[in-house]
Amino acid sequence: MLSERERERIEEEAKRYPDRRAALSEALMIAQESRRWIDDATLAEVAAAVGISASSAESVATFYELVFRRPVGRHVILLCDSVSCWIRGGESLLERIKSKLGVELGGTTDDGAITLLPAGCLGLCDMAPALLADGVAYGNLTAEKVDEVIAKLRGGPDGDPAQR
Repeated sequence: MLSERERERIEEEAKRYPDRRAALSEALMIAQESRRWIDDATLAEVAAAVGISASSAESVATFYELVFRRPVGRHVILLCDSVSCWIRGGESLLERIKSKLGVELGGTTDDGAITLLPAGCLGLCDMAPALLADGVAYGNLTAEKVDEVIAKLRGGPDGDPAQR
């Protein structure tokens, strides 16, 4: 169930557009902030809040890679799998991340800390290979940089222990 504050924030977003339906992606992100993912009931509430059908909202939610329609970990790594990233070593980085986390693409670590997801294109081709971790872009990745990102997410030497 959407909280009163979430409803207020969605309404604020909807006022920014001539057609309130255009606020759907922002409304989904508002609802996802506290839940980490969007279940069917929340999707239906968000759809109603902006004035569209749940099936129309589902079309947007499943297209937009930053809307998660199933549970994810406390941290999410979106690894770009575009041709630019693959040409520049993305496949070997994928194998390294999977090995370090002990998960396959789409999986979440046993402790629920990190989910690894593919991303069709992050628009970071000039920094390929690239990933987003909790919405922060990391580019020109090497094995060492990948290790640093994972350590940060896990609260390692460069990370925040409160985020574990």
